[in-house]
Amino acid sequence: MNWEQLLSLKRQGDKGKRLRIEQDDTRLGFEVDYDRIIFSSAFRSLQDKTQVIPLSKTDFVHTRLTHSLEVSVVGRSLGRLVGKKILEKHPALKEIYGYQYNDFGAIVAAAALAHDIGNPPFGHSGEKAIGEYFSIGKGMKYKEFLSDKEWQDLIDFEGNANGFFTVTNSRPGIEGGIRLTYAVLGAFMKYPKESLPKKPTSKIADKKYGFFQADKDFFEEVANELGLIKKTGRDIGFERHPLAFLVEAADDICYTIIDFEDGINLGLVSEDFALEYLINLVKDTINKKKYQTLTTKEDRISYLRALAIGTLINDAVSIFVENEEAILQGNFHNSLMDKSKYKAQIEDIIKLSVKNIYQNKEVIEKELSGYIIIHNLLDKFITAITNTYEGKASNYDALLLKVLPEKHAIEKATLYERLLYVCHFVSMLTDGKALEINQTILT
Repeated sequence: MNWEQLLSLKRQGDKGKRLRIEQDDTRLGFEVDYDRIIFSSAFRSLQDKTQVIPLSKTDFVHTRLTHSLEVSVVGRSLGRLVGKKILEKHPALKEIYGYQYNDFGAIVAAAALAHDIGNPPFGHSGEKAIGEYFSIGKGMKYKEFLSDKEWQDLIDFEGNANGFFTVTNSRPGIEGGIRLTYAVLGAFMKYPKESLPKKPTSKIADKKYGFFQADKDFFEEVANELGLIKKTGRDIGFERHPLAFLVEAADDICYTIIDFEDGINLGLVSEDFALEYLINLVKDTINKKKYQTLTTKEDRISYLRALAIGTLINDAVSIFVENEEAILQGNFHNSLMDKSKYKAQIEDIIKLSVKNIYQNKEVIEKELSGYIIIHNLLDKFITAITNTYEGKASNYDALLLKVLPEKHAIEKATLYERLLYVCHFVSMLTDGKALEINQTILT
């Protein structure tokens, strides 16, 4: 892969290439991407979507929105620091094509801002709830009417693939989407493959899938335009865009440190444990005199959190730069944090978070409620839309479908499209809106 092609400013619908040297430096194309995401309704909905604690009314606990904003800030720093190194190594990018290190920061920041935009309500259990509606729930009856890959899209419903659709709206019958540059879409695509084949692999990019069958044509167009390395075989799969590693690292850094901070603020992790674990991570860079002047738990945790994030950012940049050639050749198959010299400390923090935060009774009980709500909504809307297409809709079905936004009411040619659109509708609901609709239709 080559950086000139990977930094493409082309957007969906463009007929030719867009060049960096033609851009207005006061508002670069990649910065426009960031603005478009910020102003999108899909991004705003993240303010009422679970990060760790479902349906939490505690004002200092992170939502998907605050998490995404923080990931984008970390991503911008990663991108700029890497960009400086890349431009030093490949001066033609700046001298001939006009790229600046800020471009790298803007690409990663925009992709990081959107990284959770396709996630369903109620956290990662929302993805599992949608998948299990089809794999072991009432949706099993549709299997015989779908291809293997269409069925896999549903039973293994993936927020990353749903995010790709959300920012592109690339299917026939719908205009627009957010229309991001291909460079940002490439950085967004952490798992550039389809849902099948699904087989054990140690390659991080094959851990999940990144697009639905309905979006495969546009996905391939973006990957080919960026010059991503295509994997051999008939199935659609590519090696990652290099900057996707930085988006992933930004997410890894934030959820490791900030979810842990939420657990501390909620009293799920004791301050003594927290200080010990964080100090182990930053012991080489901590200013002991400054730390000893901090008199409150909040100040101590805040200082250690900032120091930990900075430490991991610098480590991730070093790993990326050291492995740049392998990454460009498609021969780097780990997350950056898997190669971190702080891996042991990171794993200790995550292990404690799993035990004390993610498996906390309150979290589990609220995820269970979300599970039931998602299954109810899927069943009601899928039944209504199926009855309508089969010509046996009741008045209740007709009324229920009026709840769907106009873009979801567009006629769908296939059963797969209808099922996927209902899944997309439910996935775009906030936690609170899903609860409200569920209460309404069951009343």
